[in-house]
Amino acid sequence: MPRNYKSEYANYHSTTKQKKNRAGRNGARRIMKKKYGNSILGKDVDHKDRNPRNNSTSNLRVKSKSSNRSRNQ
Repeated sequence: MPRNYKSEYANYHSTTKQKKNRAGRNGARRIMKKKYGNSILGKDVDHKDRNPRNNSTSNLRVKSKSSNRSRNQ
């Protein structure tokens, strides 16, 4: 059975909390791109405390995609 992306967005991604989290992740990426330039292309920006709204530079680090996405918590 194929995924119903429209339903997923309506039930999860469109919630206020998820919109704020997504905006925080996008903001973190902009901060790190300003700091490191294009050297972050192909990598992820990791929030050390796992809170996407905490964009202090001491909480952000650039990691490889596989390393960041395999991190459990």
